[in-house]
Amino acid sequence: MFITSNVFGKLSKDASQQDRITLYLAGDSTVSNYPDNMAPRTGWGQVLPEFFNNRVRIKNCAVPGRSSKSFIMEGRLAGILKQIHKGDYLFIQFGHNDEKFKDPTRYTKPSTTYKSYLKQYIAGARQNGAIPVLVTPMERRRFSSEGDALNTHGRYPSAMRELGHEEHVAVIDLTAKSKKLFQQLGPEKTKELFMWIDPGTNPNFPRGVQDNTHFQDKGAKEIAKLVVDGIKEHHGLGLRAYLK
Repeated sequence: MFITSNVFGKLSKDASQQDRITLYLAGDSTVSNYPDNMAPRTGWGQVLPEFFNNRVRIKNCAVPGRSSKSFIMEGRLAGILKQIHKGDYLFIQFGHNDEKFKDPTRYTKPSTTYKSYLKQYIAGARQNGAIPVLVTPMERRRFSSEGDALNTHGRYPSAMRELGHEEHVAVIDLTAKSKKLFQQLGPEKTKELFMWIDPGTNPNFPRGVQDNTHFQDKGAKEIAKLVVDGIKEHHGLGLRAYLK
């Protein structure tokens, strides 16, 4: 962890002195909400409210397929910044779609444009008195022939961690946390977390699906738990006081 608690103490009020706050989520398909006709596909942001008391409102603004760049270019960050207030939080998780180098509308380079777009989220939140938190992208389900969980996001997670250090922003290292979880579970048990569905077992996916990126409800809850663990680890984040 890069950030000491006294840094965030300056940014966060004691939760007992605050009115109800809003936690905004900016991200992609691994974070977003899904309708019933997409069940059991679930983003971790969809289940995150289960971990907070009623003094926190969670506004999940994540949209499938977006990168740190396209989310901004479509005006979605601007939409958040029109609503966010002092004492609110903005969680930022991108990386999966920033990697798509064949798509110039989404692709960013880890050490340059990825960081520069993320800085816009940080600056926008702070200009409104809100508290930004960076969340590195969780790993995809990918294992070596020996059964070891693999790194699947290249330089993007380390670039985000570096940016957190440079900008004095809390970083929840969901990349490392998810890799550790997947390593513990192994290749077969992780299928229970991801969208691995046998043909004929779900009316929404009658032909079945083998998806190593997106999560079923069980998996989304496990990822949300890791996010909550990350919140707890940052003792200066006032948001900790709102957890159940």
